[in-house]
Amino acid sequence: MARYTGPVCKLCRREGEKLFLKGERCMSPNCAMERRAYPPGQHGRETQFRRRRASDYARQLREKQKARRVYGVLERQFRRYFQEAVRRTGRTGDNLITILESRLDNVVYRLGFADSRAQARQLVQHGHFWLNGGPTNIPSRLVKAGDLISLRQQSRQKTYFKERVPIMEEREVPGWLSLDLRDLSGRVVNLPSREDVDLPIDQQLIVEYYSR
Repeated sequence: MARYTGPVCKLCRREGEKLFLKGERCMSPNCAMERRAYPPGQHGRETQFRRRRASDYARQLREKQKARRVYGVLERQFRRYFQEAVRRTGRTGDNLITILESRLDNVVYRLGFADSRAQARQLVQHGHFWLNGGPTNIPSRLVKAGDLISLRQQSRQKTYFKERVPIMEEREVPGWLSLDLRDLSGRVVNLPSREDVDLPIDQQLIVEYYSR
């Protein structure tokens, strides 16, 4: 399965803002955006001071790249998500955000089982979660309203998940999800709307990018 394996802090620096790709580290002074808030590369510091006003195409491209990097999706799959968003009724941009949020790895992250989407993706790939009572290891699987995501019985004894419970107690779960800490499971109450997603992404710019 193809995925980005390079240093994720460079992605935040390229976009010029925190994308919270490394969980708790992004909230600490060790965050690369705190120490080097300029684009990566040999001439990154220089370009910081001589940036020109970005063109419409550049703004559209950067917004698309930002969304891809936040959710950990490569270009071909992202384009398929956009095509699916076009087919659905309603606003294409809002549909796209709903699809991205409906990925299983994102749901595991939103429920608090992981500090980042990349970590949640790894947990799913290792088979720690069941979907509607059956095993799954596909992070890109899209959930539906009413779906139940539960921690596999054998995984409940692992130190990581035992230590994770107190952290999950303090984290807020989005309104479109419900979390049962006693059973270590979560349910999709309904699919998220754009208002449920607190990400600084302008989905209209993404629509404009693919509509050129």
